[in-house]
Amino acid sequence: MDARAPSTQPLVKVTRAGDTTTAAFSGAWIVANAADAEAAINGIDCGKAMHLTMDLSGITTADSSGAWIVHRERASAEFEGRRVELTGVSPRVQFLLDEIEAHIPDPLPHERRPYAIIRGLTELGRSATMWMKDLVSLLSILGVFGLRLATSIANPKHLRLTSILSNFDRTCRGAVPIVMLMSFLVGLIIAQQAGFYLRTFGAALFVVDLSGVLILREIGVLLAAILVAGRSGSAFTAEIGSMRMREEVDALHTLGLDPVEVLVVPRLMALMIALPVLAFLSALAALFGALLITWLYLGITPDLFMQRLKEAVTPLEFYIGLAKAPFMALIIGLVACSEGLKVGGSSESLGRHTTSSVVKAIFLVIVVDGLFAMFFAAIGI
Repeated sequence: MDARAPSTQPLVKVTRAGDTTTAAFSGAWIVANAADAEAAINGIDCGKAMHLTMDLSGITTADSSGAWIVHRERASAEFEGRRVELTGVSPRVQFLLDEIEAHIPDPLPHERRPYAIIRGLTELGRSATMWMKDLVSLLSILGVFGLRLATSIANPKHLRLTSILSNFDRTCRGAVPIVMLMSFLVGLIIAQQAGFYLRTFGAALFVVDLSGVLILREIGVLLAAILVAGRSGSAFTAEIGSMRMREEVDALHTLGLDPVEVLVVPRLMALMIALPVLAFLSALAALFGALLITWLYLGITPDLFMQRLKEAVTPLEFYIGLAKAPFMALIIGLVACSEGLKVGGSSESLGRHTTSSVVKAIFLVIVVDGLFAMFFAAIGI
Protein backbone atom coordinates (compact mmCIF):
# COMPACT_ATOMS: atom_id res chain seq x y z
CA MET A 1 0.00 0.00 0.00
CA ASP A 2 1.32 3.49 -0.85
CA ALA A 3 2.46 5.29 2.29
CA ARG A 4 1.94 8.77 0.78
CA ALA A 5 -1.18 10.73 1.59
CA PRO A 6 -3.44 11.22 -1.40
CA SER A 7 -3.09 14.99 -1.12
CA THR A 8 0.67 14.77 -1.76
CA GLN A 9 0.41 12.88 -5.06
CA PRO A 10 0.92 15.20 -8.08
CA LEU A 11 -2.23 15.34 -10.17
CA VAL A 12 -3.43 17.31 -13.18
CA LYS A 13 -7.16 17.75 -13.83
CA VAL A 14 -7.94 18.79 -17.38
CA THR A 15 -11.15 20.58 -18.39
CA ARG A 16 -12.10 22.06 -21.76
CA ALA A 17 -14.33 25.02 -22.54
CA GLY A 18 -14.46 26.08 -26.16
CA ASP A 19 -10.99 26.99 -27.42
CA THR A 20 -9.51 26.94 -23.91
CA THR A 21 -8.04 23.99 -22.04
CA THR A 22 -7.53 24.36 -18.29
CA ALA A 23 -5.04 22.14 -16.48
CA ALA A 24 -5.38 22.34 -12.68
CA PHE A 25 -2.25 21.14 -10.88
CA SER A 26 -2.35 19.77 -7.34
CA GLY A 27 -0.19 17.82 -4.91
CA ALA A 28 3.50 17.89 -4.12
CA TRP A 29 5.64 18.39 -7.23
CA ILE A 30 8.96 17.22 -5.78
CA VAL A 31 11.72 14.88 -6.87
CA ALA A 32 10.32 12.01 -4.76
CA ASN A 33 7.15 12.15 -6.86
CA ALA A 34 8.89 12.66 -10.20
CA ALA A 35 7.49 9.47 -11.78
CA ASP A 36 3.91 10.39 -10.80
CA ALA A 37 4.48 13.97 -11.96
CA GLU A 38 5.61 12.73 -15.36
CA ALA A 39 2.56 10.51 -15.66
CA ALA A 40 0.25 13.35 -14.64
CA ILE A 41 1.75 15.86 -17.06
CA ASN A 42 1.53 13.37 -19.93
CA GLY A 43 -2.25 13.26 -19.37
CA ILE A 44 -2.69 16.83 -20.62
CA ASP A 45 -4.40 16.70 -24.03
CA CYS A 46 -5.34 20.05 -25.47
CA GLY A 47 -6.83 18.65 -28.63
CA LYS A 48 -7.39 21.49 -31.07
CA ALA A 49 -7.60 24.15 -28.35
CA MET A 50 -5.13 26.94 -28.89
CA HIS A 51 -5.32 28.41 -25.39
CA LEU A 52 -3.92 26.54 -22.38
CA THR A 53 -4.39 27.78 -18.83
CA MET A 54 -2.15 26.14 -16.26
CA ASP A 55 -3.65 26.63 -12.77
CA LEU A 56 -0.86 26.04 -10.23
CA SER A 57 -2.81 27.13 -7.16
CA GLY A 58 -3.30 23.54 -6.01
CA ILE A 59 0.43 22.78 -5.77
CA THR A 60 1.20 22.29 -2.07
CA THR A 61 4.97 22.19 -2.43
CA ALA A 62 7.51 22.07 -5.27
CA ASP A 63 11.22 21.82 -5.89
CA SER A 64 13.36 22.38 -8.97
CA SER A 65 12.51 18.99 -10.50
CA GLY A 66 8.76 19.65 -10.30
CA ALA A 67 9.16 23.21 -11.56
CA TRP A 68 11.22 21.89 -14.48
CA ILE A 69 8.43 19.47 -15.47
CA VAL A 70 5.91 22.34 -15.41
CA HIS A 71 8.27 24.58 -17.41
CA ARG A 72 8.85 21.85 -19.97
CA GLU A 73 5.13 21.34 -20.53
CA ARG A 74 4.63 25.08 -20.92
CA ALA A 75 7.48 25.33 -23.47
CA SER A 76 6.15 22.31 -25.37
CA ALA A 77 2.68 23.86 -25.66
CA GLU A 78 4.12 27.19 -26.81
CA PHE A 79 6.26 25.39 -29.38
CA GLU A 80 3.07 23.84 -30.79
CA GLY A 81 1.64 27.35 -31.25
CA ARG A 82 -0.65 27.56 -28.23
CA ARG A 83 -1.01 30.58 -25.98
CA VAL A 84 -0.13 29.51 -22.43
CA GLU A 85 -1.22 31.35 -19.28
CA LEU A 86 -0.06 30.52 -15.75
CA THR A 87 -2.45 31.29 -12.86
CA GLY A 88 -2.35 30.79 -9.12
CA VAL A 89 1.45 30.70 -9.06
CA SER A 90 2.88 30.84 -5.51
CA PRO A 91 6.01 32.92 -4.86
CA ARG A 92 8.10 29.77 -4.37
CA VAL A 93 6.97 28.18 -7.62
CA GLN A 94 7.41 31.50 -9.45
CA PHE A 95 10.97 31.80 -8.11
CA LEU A 96 11.81 28.28 -9.29
CA LEU A 97 10.32 28.92 -12.76
CA ASP A 98 12.24 32.20 -13.05
CA GLU A 99 15.51 30.48 -12.09
CA ILE A 100 14.94 27.74 -14.66
CA GLU A 101 14.16 30.32 -17.33
CA ALA A 102 17.28 32.31 -16.46
CA HIS A 103 19.57 29.30 -16.73
CA ILE A 104 18.32 27.92 -20.03
CA PRO A 105 21.23 28.27 -22.52
CA ASP A 106 20.72 30.47 -25.53
CA PRO A 107 20.19 28.59 -28.79
CA LEU A 108 23.27 28.20 -30.91
CA PRO A 109 23.42 30.81 -33.65
CA HIS A 110 22.52 29.42 -37.04
CA GLU A 111 25.29 30.17 -39.44
CA ARG A 112 23.86 30.73 -42.85
CA ARG A 113 25.74 28.75 -45.46
CA PRO A 114 26.86 30.96 -48.32
CA TYR A 115 25.89 30.23 -51.89
CA ALA A 116 27.99 27.75 -53.86
CA ILE A 117 29.46 30.47 -56.08
CA ILE A 118 30.48 32.48 -52.99
CA ARG A 119 32.10 29.40 -51.46
CA GLY A 120 33.92 28.70 -54.71
CA LEU A 121 35.25 32.24 -54.98
CA THR A 122 36.29 32.14 -51.31
CA GLU A 123 38.24 28.91 -51.80
CA LEU A 124 39.80 30.36 -54.95
CA GLY A 125 40.93 33.42 -53.00
CA ARG A 126 42.36 31.30 -50.21
CA SER A 127 44.23 29.12 -52.71
CA ALA A 128 45.62 32.19 -54.48
CA THR A 129 46.76 33.65 -51.16
CA MET A 130 48.40 30.35 -50.21
CA TRP A 131 50.22 30.14 -53.56
CA MET A 132 51.43 33.72 -53.22
CA LYS A 133 52.80 33.00 -49.75
CA ASP A 134 54.53 29.87 -51.07
CA LEU A 135 56.01 31.89 -53.95
CA VAL A 136 57.34 34.53 -51.57
CA SER A 137 58.82 31.80 -49.37
CA LEU A 138 60.52 30.13 -52.36
CA LEU A 139 61.93 33.43 -53.61
CA SER A 140 63.21 34.22 -50.11
CA ILE A 141 65.04 30.90 -49.84
CA LEU A 142 66.32 31.29 -53.42
CA GLY A 143 67.75 34.70 -52.58
CA VAL A 144 69.49 33.39 -49.46
CA PHE A 145 70.76 30.40 -51.44
CA GLY A 146 72.21 32.65 -54.14
CA LEU A 147 73.87 34.86 -51.54
CA ARG A 148 75.35 31.93 -49.62
CA LEU A 149 76.49 30.25 -52.84
CA ALA A 150 78.27 33.43 -53.95
CA THR A 151 79.85 33.71 -50.51
CA SER A 152 81.00 30.10 -50.64
CA ILE A 153 82.53 30.55 -54.10
CA ALA A 154 84.33 33.71 -52.98
CA ASN A 155 85.43 32.09 -49.73
CA PRO A 156 85.56 28.28 -50.13
CA LYS A 157 86.01 27.69 -46.40
CA HIS A 158 82.30 28.49 -46.00
CA LEU A 159 81.47 25.61 -48.37
CA ARG A 160 80.25 22.61 -46.34
CA LEU A 161 81.83 20.00 -48.59
CA THR A 162 81.21 17.06 -46.25
CA SER A 163 77.49 17.82 -46.08
CA ILE A 164 77.29 18.27 -49.84
CA LEU A 165 79.00 14.93 -50.52
CA SER A 166 76.83 13.14 -47.97
CA ASN A 167 73.63 14.48 -49.50
CA PHE A 168 74.93 13.76 -53.02
CA ASP A 169 75.58 10.15 -52.05
CA ARG A 170 72.07 9.70 -50.65
CA THR A 171 70.40 11.60 -53.48
CA CYS A 172 72.32 10.16 -56.43
CA ARG A 173 73.76 6.75 -55.64
CA GLY A 174 70.73 5.62 -53.67
CA ALA A 175 68.34 6.65 -56.46
CA VAL A 176 70.18 5.01 -59.38
CA PRO A 177 68.45 1.58 -59.21
CA ILE A 178 64.87 2.84 -59.09
CA VAL A 179 65.48 5.59 -61.66
CA MET A 180 67.09 3.22 -64.15
CA LEU A 181 64.45 0.53 -63.63
CA MET A 182 61.56 2.92 -64.14
CA SER A 183 63.23 4.53 -67.15
CA PHE A 184 63.93 1.13 -68.69
CA LEU A 185 60.25 0.17 -68.37
CA VAL A 186 59.07 3.51 -69.76
CA GLY A 187 61.45 3.13 -72.70
CA LEU A 188 59.98 -0.31 -73.38
CA ILE A 189 56.43 1.07 -73.35
CA ILE A 190 57.22 4.06 -75.58
CA ALA A 191 58.91 1.93 -78.21
CA GLN A 192 56.26 -0.78 -78.12
CA GLN A 193 53.36 1.63 -78.48
CA ALA A 194 55.09 3.64 -81.20
CA GLY A 195 56.01 0.47 -83.09
CA PHE A 196 52.46 -0.91 -82.83
CA TYR A 197 51.07 2.07 -84.74
CA LEU A 198 53.99 2.96 -87.05
CA ARG A 199 54.49 -0.49 -88.50
CA THR A 200 50.90 -0.34 -89.74
CA PHE A 201 52.11 2.37 -92.13
CA GLY A 202 55.37 0.58 -92.92
CA ALA A 203 57.37 3.08 -90.90
CA ALA A 204 58.58 0.87 -88.07
CA LEU A 205 62.12 2.22 -88.41
CA PHE A 206 60.95 5.65 -87.34
CA VAL A 207 60.38 4.23 -83.86
CA VAL A 208 64.09 4.82 -83.33
CA ASP A 209 63.76 8.49 -84.26
CA LEU A 210 60.74 9.00 -82.02
CA SER A 211 62.22 7.13 -79.06
CA GLY A 212 65.61 8.80 -79.33
CA VAL A 213 64.34 12.38 -79.50
CA LEU A 214 61.62 11.88 -76.92
CA ILE A 215 63.83 10.11 -74.40
CA LEU A 216 66.89 12.33 -74.69
CA ARG A 217 64.98 15.58 -74.86
CA GLU A 218 62.05 15.01 -72.47
CA ILE A 219 61.42 11.66 -70.86
CA GLY A 220 64.86 10.97 -69.38
CA VAL A 221 65.19 14.17 -67.39
CA LEU A 222 61.47 14.47 -66.58
CA LEU A 223 61.17 10.94 -65.24
CA ALA A 224 64.35 11.34 -63.18
CA ALA A 225 63.09 14.65 -61.76
CA ILE A 226 59.70 13.19 -60.79
CA LEU A 227 61.31 10.22 -59.06
CA VAL A 228 63.78 12.47 -57.25
CA ALA A 229 60.93 14.74 -56.16
CA GLY A 230 59.11 11.77 -54.66
CA ARG A 231 62.19 10.20 -53.12
CA SER A 232 64.72 12.86 -52.16
CA GLY A 233 62.32 15.81 -51.98
CA SER A 234 60.12 14.09 -49.43
CA ALA A 235 63.22 13.03 -47.49
CA PHE A 236 64.49 16.62 -47.33
CA THR A 237 61.13 17.84 -46.09
CA ALA A 238 60.91 15.10 -43.46
CA GLU A 239 64.47 15.69 -42.24
CA ILE A 240 64.14 19.46 -41.88
CA GLY A 241 60.60 19.11 -40.51
CA SER A 242 61.80 16.68 -37.84
CA MET A 243 64.50 19.15 -36.87
CA ARG A 244 61.83 21.84 -36.59
CA MET A 245 59.76 19.59 -34.33
CA ARG A 246 62.77 18.91 -32.08
CA GLU A 247 63.63 22.64 -32.07
CA GLU A 248 67.04 21.96 -33.61
CA VAL A 249 66.48 24.77 -36.12
CA ASP A 250 65.92 27.17 -33.21
CA ALA A 251 69.12 25.84 -31.66
CA LEU A 252 71.02 26.80 -34.83
CA HIS A 253 69.67 30.36 -34.46
CA THR A 254 70.82 30.37 -30.84
CA LEU A 255 74.32 29.30 -31.91
CA GLY A 256 74.43 32.17 -34.39
CA LEU A 257 74.22 29.90 -37.45
CA ASP A 258 71.97 30.46 -40.44
CA PRO A 259 69.65 27.41 -40.90
CA VAL A 260 69.45 28.07 -44.65
CA GLU A 261 73.24 27.99 -44.97
CA VAL A 262 73.57 24.88 -42.80
CA LEU A 263 70.54 22.86 -43.92
CA VAL A 264 69.33 24.15 -47.29
CA VAL A 265 72.39 25.16 -49.30
CA PRO A 266 74.21 21.76 -49.10
CA ARG A 267 71.06 19.90 -50.06
CA LEU A 268 70.34 22.18 -53.02
CA MET A 269 73.91 21.96 -54.30
CA ALA A 270 73.96 18.17 -53.94
CA LEU A 271 70.64 17.87 -55.77
CA MET A 272 71.75 20.18 -58.60
CA ILE A 273 74.79 17.97 -59.14
CA ALA A 274 72.94 14.67 -58.73
CA LEU A 275 69.97 15.22 -61.04
CA PRO A 276 71.99 15.71 -64.26
CA VAL A 277 73.78 12.43 -63.48
CA LEU A 278 70.49 10.68 -62.85
CA ALA A 279 68.97 12.20 -65.99
CA PHE A 280 71.89 10.83 -68.04
CA LEU A 281 71.51 7.35 -66.55
CA SER A 282 67.75 7.54 -67.00
CA ALA A 283 68.15 8.33 -70.70
CA LEU A 284 70.59 5.43 -71.14
CA ALA A 285 68.22 2.98 -69.43
CA ALA A 286 65.22 4.18 -71.45
CA LEU A 287 67.18 3.90 -74.73
CA PHE A 288 68.25 0.39 -73.79
CA GLY A 289 64.61 -0.51 -73.15
CA ALA A 290 63.64 0.94 -76.53
CA LEU A 291 66.48 -0.97 -78.24
CA LEU A 292 65.41 -4.22 -76.61
CA ILE A 293 61.73 -3.95 -77.53
CA THR A 294 62.45 -2.86 -81.13
CA TRP A 295 64.74 -5.86 -81.51
CA LEU A 296 62.30 -8.39 -80.07
CA TYR A 297 59.03 -6.84 -81.27
CA LEU A 298 59.93 -5.12 -84.54
CA GLY A 299 62.99 -7.06 -85.66
CA ILE A 300 65.28 -4.00 -85.72
CA THR A 301 68.75 -5.26 -84.80
CA PRO A 302 70.87 -3.38 -82.26
CA ASP A 303 73.35 -2.38 -85.01
CA LEU A 304 70.59 -0.90 -87.13
CA PHE A 305 69.08 0.78 -84.06
CA MET A 306 72.35 2.47 -83.14
CA GLN A 307 73.03 3.51 -86.74
CA ARG A 308 69.55 5.03 -87.10
CA LEU A 309 69.83 6.69 -83.69
CA LYS A 310 73.09 8.35 -84.72
CA GLU A 311 71.46 9.70 -87.87
CA ALA A 312 68.25 10.88 -86.22
CA VAL A 313 69.55 12.35 -82.97
CA THR A 314 72.10 15.11 -82.66
CA PRO A 315 74.12 15.91 -79.53
CA LEU A 316 71.95 19.02 -79.18
CA GLU A 317 68.98 16.87 -78.17
CA PHE A 318 71.03 15.37 -75.37
CA TYR A 319 72.33 18.75 -74.23
CA ILE A 320 68.82 20.24 -74.20
CA GLY A 321 67.59 17.44 -71.94
CA LEU A 322 70.58 17.71 -69.66
CA ALA A 323 70.34 21.50 -69.42
CA LYS A 324 66.92 21.23 -67.76
CA ALA A 325 68.18 19.06 -64.93
CA PRO A 326 69.82 21.71 -62.68
CA PHE A 327 66.77 23.97 -62.90
CA MET A 328 64.43 21.11 -62.03
CA ALA A 329 66.70 20.12 -59.17
CA LEU A 330 66.67 23.68 -57.88
CA ILE A 331 62.84 23.73 -57.95
CA ILE A 332 62.60 20.38 -56.15
CA GLY A 333 65.10 21.41 -53.49
CA LEU A 334 63.51 24.81 -52.89
CA VAL A 335 60.03 23.35 -52.49
CA ALA A 336 61.22 20.50 -50.27
CA CYS A 337 63.27 22.69 -47.93
CA SER A 338 60.61 25.41 -47.85
CA GLU A 339 57.92 22.92 -46.81
CA GLY A 340 60.26 21.43 -44.21
CA LEU A 341 60.82 24.84 -42.60
CA LYS A 342 57.02 25.31 -42.35
CA VAL A 343 56.47 22.20 -40.23
CA GLY A 344 54.89 22.87 -36.84
CA GLY A 345 55.16 20.87 -33.67
CA SER A 346 52.96 17.88 -34.56
CA SER A 347 53.42 14.74 -36.60
CA GLU A 348 50.23 15.64 -38.51
CA SER A 349 51.92 18.84 -39.68
CA LEU A 350 54.98 16.87 -40.76
CA GLY A 351 52.90 14.45 -42.83
CA ARG A 352 50.85 17.24 -44.41
CA HIS A 353 53.89 19.27 -45.46
CA THR A 354 55.74 16.18 -46.74
CA THR A 355 52.79 15.32 -48.97
CA SER A 356 52.49 18.95 -50.07
CA SER A 357 56.20 19.00 -50.90
CA VAL A 358 55.96 16.05 -53.28
CA VAL A 359 52.80 17.30 -54.99
CA LYS A 360 54.07 20.85 -55.47
CA ALA A 361 57.51 19.71 -56.64
CA ILE A 362 56.11 17.35 -59.28
CA PHE A 363 53.65 20.01 -60.46
CA LEU A 364 56.37 22.67 -60.77
CA VAL A 365 58.76 20.27 -62.48
CA ILE A 366 56.17 19.62 -65.19
CA VAL A 367 55.48 23.36 -65.50
CA VAL A 368 59.20 24.09 -65.86
CA ASP A 369 59.51 21.37 -68.50
CA GLY A 370 56.64 22.95 -70.41
CA LEU A 371 58.25 26.39 -70.19
CA PHE A 372 61.52 24.98 -71.51
CA ALA A 373 59.67 23.32 -74.38
CA MET A 374 58.03 26.63 -75.30
CA PHE A 375 61.35 28.45 -75.04
CA PHE A 376 63.25 26.02 -77.25
CA ALA A 377 60.41 26.01 -79.76
CA ALA A 378 60.47 29.80 -79.85
CA ILE A 379 64.20 29.90 -80.64
CA GLY A 380 63.87 27.08 -83.16
CA ILE A 381 65.77 24.24 -81.51
